[in-house]
Amino acid sequence: MNRLAGIILVALSAAGFGTLGLFGRFAYADQMDALSILFLRFSLAAGVMATVLMVRREPLPRGKTLLVLVGMGALGYVGQSFAYLTALNYASSGLVALLLYVYPVIVMLLSLLLLHEQFTLIKGVSLGIAITGTALTVDPAGGQVLGVLLALTGAAIYSIYIVVGAQVLKRVSVIQSSVVIFASAGAASGILMLLNGPHLPTTSSGWGAVGAIVMIATVLPVAAFLGGLERVGPSNAAMLSTLEPVVTVILGAVWLRETIRPMSLIGGGLILIAVLLLTRSELRRSPTKPQFAPGFIQEEQANLVDDADQGWVR
Repeated sequence: MNRLAGIILVALSAAGFGTLGLFGRFAYADQMDALSILFLRFSLAAGVMATVLMVRREPLPRGKTLLVLVGMGALGYVGQSFAYLTALNYASSGLVALLLYVYPVIVMLLSLLLLHEQFTLIKGVSLGIAITGTALTVDPAGGQVLGVLLALTGAAIYSIYIVVGAQVLKRVSVIQSSVVIFASAGAASGILMLLNGPHLPTTSSGWGAVGAIVMIATVLPVAAFLGGLERVGPSNAAMLSTLEPVVTVILGAVWLRETIRPMSLIGGGLILIAVLLLTRSELRRSPTKPQFAPGFIQEEQANLVDDADQGWVR
């Protein structure tokens, strides 16, 4: 049951993160830009989690753990977001999204080498099916070499994020880690926003979109991901997160009247098959206490959008 709960939590997390592209579109419609949205997203999320922290009477992390968490937010989160957004200027959004989803492969390799996580045939097959499904879902087009390198850099940062988090967060709770990561990411993105010039919401619908981004696409999915990661480990969590582009495509079709291509349907089906294979394999394993603690991603994963200049990141 512990593994099943972890799988469900990561799947819910992917669904939450998958809404980011939709709400991001509404925020862009109110003349906001990416840096302003990132600043509001992380700063307000930090306030929400800080309130929960005070209610639960949990202390803030200290010492080395605090410094690592600050680095995860200010450097990892913001660095991955910057790499993704910049890559969109040199490659199609589909190609950038696909390259970002190379991260489950990197996470698996790092977990094998550094964390000595067990590799199974089912896990390898599921990973291959999920990556293939992602390629079909996002419809990658061409791009310049610089765009490819930036997208892969984002994937590498994301992967290191998960693996580092799986180690350092053994000593802190989901709430404690989220407060520091959100606050440091908010501070870093706030500095970049001021340098670029702020573009804050001007209407109630714009603020409504920001509120949805904070609660539905940040606070809830982050907490779910961290709880799931604790139960299923880094590589499994990374693979299960490939459900995110499926949710993004479905929401785009329902709310934005975007057309779903037949290949996207096939790709989404492959991703679901990969998740079912991995889930069945994990549930058949004997229930043992997981050796991994919560880690934090998700800069931000890619959320698929049609226009590169409206690229959005998780």
